[in-house]
Amino acid sequence: MKRALFTIPLCLILIGVMVTSFVLLGVKPSSTNISQAQKLAEYTKPAVVRILGYSVVGWQFNNPYDPEVEAILNQLNYQSVVGGSGSGAIISSDGYIVTNAHVVEAAQMEDEDIANAAFDQLVTIIADYFQVDYDTAYDYMLTYTQYTGIQKVIKVILPGGDILDGEVKSYGAPVNEGKDVAVLKIEGKNLPTLKLGNSDNIQNQDNIWVSGYPAAADSDLLSPDSSLVSSMNAGQISATDKKTEQGSPVIQINAAATHGNSGGPVINEKGEIIGLLTFRGDTVNGQEVQGFNFSVPVNTVKEFTNQAGAKNTSSNTDKLYKEGLELYWGGYYNNALEKFEAVQRLYPNHSEIKKFITNSEQRAGDSKTLWSDYKTIFYIVDGVAALLILLLLVFTFARKRNRPVAVPAAAAPQVPPSQPTIPENTIPDLNGDGKIDVQDILLALQEQQKKQQKKDDE
Repeated sequence: MKRALFTIPLCLILIGVMVTSFVLLGVKPSSTNISQAQKLAEYTKPAVVRILGYSVVGWQFNNPYDPEVEAILNQLNYQSVVGGSGSGAIISSDGYIVTNAHVVEAAQMEDEDIANAAFDQLVTIIADYFQVDYDTAYDYMLTYTQYTGIQKVIKVILPGGDILDGEVKSYGAPVNEGKDVAVLKIEGKNLPTLKLGNSDNIQNQDNIWVSGYPAAADSDLLSPDSSLVSSMNAGQISATDKKTEQGSPVIQINAAATHGNSGGPVINEKGEIIGLLTFRGDTVNGQEVQGFNFSVPVNTVKEFTNQAGAKNTSSNTDKLYKEGLELYWGGYYNNALEKFEAVQRLYPNHSEIKKFITNSEQRAGDSKTLWSDYKTIFYIVDGVAALLILLLLVFTFARKRNRPVAVPAAAAPQVPPSQPTIPENTIPDLNGDGKIDVQDILLALQEQQKKQQKKDDE
């Protein structure tokens, strides 16, 4: 067994190599140092959009003898804008968006209703300027003013800065009229998306996050590009079984929100949309009271996505971006950089990708090694090691067979030649001629007879 003293330690070394390779291949990026809220914020931001739904009404003033009113209209460019802004979420890689119906209501109203709303706005401006009551200003402007046209506009502002035209594909009704849901469509591909969840599974006090573009977060003190950054506020579900006066189900939540948040997604811990923010509770003493907000359940939203033919599909952009984030948070900056660059190739205007590419490049020197990138090499090494172990074991424990030595069947022990010996009763040389022959035998017989005769005589 002298062979084993060499082969067994070598086998153990090879086994250690194989075990090490399995351990290294099993090491996965860990992002346990990143909170769930932070992860959700990064996952969600690229798919949350700002929506402008408005109509532009053109005016003509027909009293040339009133230069003051003419001057006011001139400052307004003879136009009034009716509508507002809200939030929404992209749910398909080809550009379907969910939001509130009331966010795009101004672009869905009948022309007459739009004109009346715009005229009311114009009258209020004139009444305030001349310090007269509303009815007086209304009668005067009604006499000399007419609208010249109406332009309905829906603009979707993506987090990356693109401003695209939106088209309404399905439409419910504003808050006080029914289900406050609308589905829009923009032109695009490989867009970031959010997944629709199931509002039947929600429970009271579940953690949720509201994402969107609250007007309260807008400020003249902020840079222009800050308007492209969505906000996310945390909270819990306060009630699951409430309904509007029209009988539509709503979910009560306590996350802070304000106008501008309307249509923004309410996200659960899995990053799924479980509702769309729709309206806030009543004001107290003219002030908004936070913590009493309501959202349309996502299962109601699905009724309208089905009507629109929208498929809740993710894109390669989502997959690569999330893989890149996991690698980045785990410290694998070189590998994360590859994923982020792939995202940029697929969707160049991704809102977050430039930031993460820059950060990954700056931290490349501290990047960990992702051993799974070398799995092919590990598989080859493990295969060779396994083969060597097998050969060494065979070499160590295989027994040699002893070959039998052929012995001739008729062979007899070899006796070295020697001088002939005289048997014990050999007749001596009685006649002295130097040889034993017949004469000696005869003499011996005669001698024997004589002895026998003598014995008989006695």
